[in-house]
Amino acid sequence: MQRYLVMTIRTPQFQTSVIDAHYAFLDRLRQQGKLELAGPFSDKSGGAYLIKAANLDEARAVAFSDPVHTTNSSDVTVYEWNAT
Repeated sequence: MQRYLVMTIRTPQFQTSVIDAHYAFLDRLRQQGKLELAGPFSDKSGGAYLIKAANLDEARAVAFSDPVHTTNSSDVTVYEWNAT
């Protein structure tokens, strides 16, 4: 399994109502053993989370199913991260 850094940056269309669904999404990933770290940026511009996936396509599929992405509340970008 590789690690992937998911960056979520709020868009002008950000909906505060999506926050609970986003946290539930992250909780499900944690229960599945896919989520290592997660948290918002202190300036409230978005956040980031670190997931484990077999490959970049799988990581993107996971990240792009995040409610902040599916509601167009945030731009979501996935990076393969060779962290040690």
